[in-house]
Amino acid sequence: MKTIQVVAALIVHDRRIFATQRGYGEWKGWWEFPGGKIESGETPEDALLREIREELDTEIRIEKYVDTIEWDYPAFHLSMRCYLCSVVSGELTLLEHEAATWLDCGHLRSVRWLPADETILDRIERALK
Repeated sequence: MKTIQVVAALIVHDRRIFATQRGYGEWKGWWEFPGGKIESGETPEDALLREIREELDTEIRIEKYVDTIEWDYPAFHLSMRCYLCSVVSGELTLLEHEAATWLDCGHLRSVRWLPADETILDRIERALK
C-alpha cells in the first residue's frame, strides 16, 4: 500500500484549536487540521510552514512536535506528523478550505473529523483543559 507523508498544524489560541473543512475530493465536507504533503527534499517542519502559508496565508511558529498518526485509508497509508503551533502573523485566510472554525474543548467533537485527525482529539482535549 502506498504511504503518504503529511504534516498537520495544531494551531492553538486562547484554549481553542483551529479546524478547517475540506472543500474538495472524496472527503469534501469533513474537518481536519490544516497542513499537507511533505515534498521531496523538505523537512517536515519546512513543509508545515510552507503548507500553512499556501493554505491560510499565515505565518506560524512550530512550538513542539506532538505525535505521528499512522492511519490506513482504503487507497493509501497516511503518516501524519502533528505539531503544536501558534500564529505569528496573518489572519488565517482560507485559500483552499471550504470553512474554518476555532473549537474549544467542549465543542471539539461537534464536527465530522477525518478518521486520522480524530485519533488525536483525546490528546488535544487534555491539552486545552
